[in-house]
Amino acid sequence: MRYLAIKNQLFIKNRSLFFSMLDANCMSIFNSNDIMPTNADGTMPFRQNNDLFWLSGIDQEESILIIYPDNPNKKEKEILFLKETSELIAIWEGAKLSKSEAFTTSGIKSVYWLNEFDDKLNELAQKCDGIYLNKNIHSRAASQVETRDDRFRNMISKKFSDKNIKEVAPIMHGLRSIKSDAEIALIQNACDITEKGFRRILPFIKPGVMEYDIEAEFMHEFLSNRSSGFAYQPIIGSGIDSCVLHYVENNKQCKDGDVLLMDFGAEYANYASDMTRTIPVNGRFSDRQKAVYHSVLHVMKEATNMLRPGTIIAEYHKEVGKMMESELVTLALLDKHDIKKQDPKNPLYKKYFMHGTSHYLGLDVHDVGDFNSPMKEGMVFTCEPGIYLPMEGIGIRLENDILVTDDKPFDLMGNIPIELNEIEDLMSN
Repeated sequence: MRYLAIKNQLFIKNRSLFFSMLDANCMSIFNSNDIMPTNADGTMPFRQNNDLFWLSGIDQEESILIIYPDNPNKKEKEILFLKETSELIAIWEGAKLSKSEAFTTSGIKSVYWLNEFDDKLNELAQKCDGIYLNKNIHSRAASQVETRDDRFRNMISKKFSDKNIKEVAPIMHGLRSIKSDAEIALIQNACDITEKGFRRILPFIKPGVMEYDIEAEFMHEFLSNRSSGFAYQPIIGSGIDSCVLHYVENNKQCKDGDVLLMDFGAEYANYASDMTRTIPVNGRFSDRQKAVYHSVLHVMKEATNMLRPGTIIAEYHKEVGKMMESELVTLALLDKHDIKKQDPKNPLYKKYFMHGTSHYLGLDVHDVGDFNSPMKEGMVFTCEPGIYLPMEGIGIRLENDILVTDDKPFDLMGNIPIELNEIEDLMSN
């Protein structure tokens, strides 16, 4: 891994929190993600299952974690199974984790090779009353691919049909939504790398530059700072494409007079950052672009201040919508009389601001968490209002990552330029 070693106290603490959430005499099983194929003998880069990583810090394929707090064998309340390395594997792929290295990483003392898993599973299944299994229940999940967790669930259901199968995902969503100090430090590092990338490209951008060249500059800076790269597919959209919410082709030439919307973020130690900035290609905003920019920035600042303990996401989004309505009236895009007659279920502002303002952030860019529960200290949210005017070729979105504290919200990207004048000054230099 490129990132520096993480102290295993983080994962030991995470498991202790998880232990207390399980029903009596039940065990939970977590699988690593698959290595996904492409064509012939090609594969996609491996990305660890976030729940397994959160509980163990193990960032290696073909790994399994069993947690069984009430196991009569006190030495095996937590067990890790790893792919055994060999001289051949070491030559072709690089050596895998040894048992001692796995202990150093995770703090788990009972480490077995993967070929011992079936026997140990049969032994533990005879003792427990129920088995917690994982499933992707994220509200945005839409994959048609059968995962390792899916296959594993089918196997367990058939082999141990007498056992009560329980869902572990809701427990993990609740635990992972509250970030520890160690996790916040990792997210902060990802944000700091993102800042370096942004400062790198500001003087680089000018009329005629290609969007993919900007993407390449970001990647160079990220990799140079121990990041694995982008936390998600970056959006580098100029002109009319600044109004396309998920524009990822990044293949156009940036033209004089256009704005450039860049939605990107570095990943560090599997933790994501998520930032959006909109800048003038030629280094100077037009009067109209400035007006829209000021409106978006005003809404962003007001919305950020609302990210506090006790805030309900649904109510928060309604309030942000009202603020956006006011700005759109100022920009002569909406009329007060039309607003009074609008359908409350389909407010007029959504023509120009059609997405949500905030989502959870952590190991996933759109991280897990309960949107029906009040915000709590330790949660991290994005704040990303935008106004999109395709008829004018202007799309402005601004986004920072915000930590909910017991006091005022803390902006993890507070050092990254966002004020209009600062952006123009940096581009001119």
